[in-house]
Amino acid sequence: MKSLVHLTLLLVVHAALAGGAEAKPEEVRTVHVVTPAPPPEWAIWQRFLLERMEPAALEFVAKYTRPDGTLVWREKWPGMDGSDDGYESFHNFPLYYALGGPEKIHSLSRTLWDGVTRQFTEYGQVHEEFDGYYDWMHHGESSVYLYSFGLADPTVKRDRDRALKFAGLYMGENPKAPNWDAERKLIRSPINGSRGPRFVNSAEDWVTHRPVLANYPLPFADIPNVTESAAWNDDAKFPYILEALNSRMMRGDVPLNLTATSLILNAYMYTGDDKYKQWIVDYVKAWMERTRRNGGILPDNVGLSGEIGEHMDGKWWGGYYGWRWPHGFFNLLESTTIGATNALLVTGDASFLALPRSQIDVVTRQGREENGRFVVPHKYKDDGWYSYQVLDSKYLINLWYASEQDEDWQRVTKHDDTSQWNTVPYRKAKGDDNNERPWISFLQGKNPEFPVRILRQNYAETLRRLQLIRNDRTTVDEQDVHHWQALNPVITEGLVQLTLGGPGYIYHGGLLHTRVRYFDPSRRPAPRRCCTRREDRLSGDHADARQPASVREARGDRAGRRLRRAPIHQRRPCRQARDDPSQAPERQARARLRGNARDRYTAVRKCAELRGAMA
Repeated sequence: MKSLVHLTLLLVVHAALAGGAEAKPEEVRTVHVVTPAPPPEWAIWQRFLLERMEPAALEFVAKYTRPDGTLVWREKWPGMDGSDDGYESFHNFPLYYALGGPEKIHSLSRTLWDGVTRQFTEYGQVHEEFDGYYDWMHHGESSVYLYSFGLADPTVKRDRDRALKFAGLYMGENPKAPNWDAERKLIRSPINGSRGPRFVNSAEDWVTHRPVLANYPLPFADIPNVTESAAWNDDAKFPYILEALNSRMMRGDVPLNLTATSLILNAYMYTGDDKYKQWIVDYVKAWMERTRRNGGILPDNVGLSGEIGEHMDGKWWGGYYGWRWPHGFFNLLESTTIGATNALLVTGDASFLALPRSQIDVVTRQGREENGRFVVPHKYKDDGWYSYQVLDSKYLINLWYASEQDEDWQRVTKHDDTSQWNTVPYRKAKGDDNNERPWISFLQGKNPEFPVRILRQNYAETLRRLQLIRNDRTTVDEQDVHHWQALNPVITEGLVQLTLGGPGYIYHGGLLHTRVRYFDPSRRPAPRRCCTRREDRLSGDHADARQPASVREARGDRAGRRLRRAPIHQRRPCRQARDDPSQAPERQARARLRGNARDRYTAVRKCAELRGAMA
């Protein structure tokens, strides 16, 4: 348990540095622990959860996937929607490994990613390993899986190659995917991807998503021959909806595309190339300038010429995933927070946070008291603000965590009653980012039972999902494309909060912004085969498609060799060959990153530069 005590002391030292005068990397000291002590209950629960999620994950995978990582599902799946749901089903597997989970989960997570990619390529959604075209809410859901591979092992060449290839889709580097207008600093359509901008959608593109959108208000109030949302499911009326989407929404940029900054930042972390940093800065600044030109309100649509409201009769509202349709403000707040925090990370310039801050303040000024709660408008249409709701404070917490400024904490307390945070009931969202309020209360010293409680709640959710898996008697024809997401028994929320000292990533495409990444100095390099084959690191060839023996045994397939499982005290995230002297500068940069939160962006940049030089 020495490593747990080491982690506790690391957190204490980090908190002391972050809370006092501005710290310097050289002030971080090593603390030697020589007196044995029984571990606290939260430490036992962390180890327990890391171990017990593994058999649940293997049972889940054994039931719903084939040995090559593809889902046991239908032979055909039309439309542009769906691949995100395949990736989402296993999105946190590599993060689970990076947090200290078993090595076989890392290997398995790569097999599953490759399997989903091949499967949805055959279906038609994925092209050259990336969605041919879709929006960045769904691209974002797909990509968080990919981003976590860099945490699990940043030395895998395939991951680096993919990161650069995917970033190139949005930087004008792939002539077959002209998504980016470098002159106007805009992404040319809200529907984009490896096939380029999708200016004209077909009926088939929307065929599997129409029943979902029938549950939302119409995108426009003046669509000819359409008066209600049920028209999405009416083959005679749907063409009128499609025409309205194509003529008004599909040409030009939308704030949702700010989520693409995570894809570019992923490439920057692999290379340190300033062109990626500059793209992020330019794009976020472009949206800040559009907001300034629009009187401080974020416009949700910009035409191909760069004009606000160009295809919307001059209206700054009405764009794709904008102020009116389908969700309203929360999509705008997510994407601006993702873009601004990514820009902050690569520059250290907190002024980028003005973008999400300004929009929070816009709706706050329109807010009012209703039934003892402060509510704000989440939507805007021709006759003004509407859809008044309580603003979800988890987004405000993400903003405060990025800045640690009083003004952002005041935004939190304006919209939420922090005195009730200790008693907030546990609720699992799609991602692992929904229970931040009691965690913040714990950091304030007001919720001492939180660490054990959140880990127990996470484990209870794992058991609940495992029971659903065992009781599931549905056939493939009865399973929709979202079937597996709600069954994934891997829950990383409490582990991220308690071991990395930060909130979970924004589920629709955010990166993991945390203060601490710990490494156990007593661990030895794990066998290379637990992650990827050696030749994969050198040539980029596909890794062995076979899954770990434990998964094969669970489904009755005992062929093939068993991967050796190292004792728990020897297991560690496969980061880099630590005996390689050429890696020493990067390790030093990572030490600075762990020890000094205020200078974390310079350490990240230095790590990226060194990694690029060694590639």
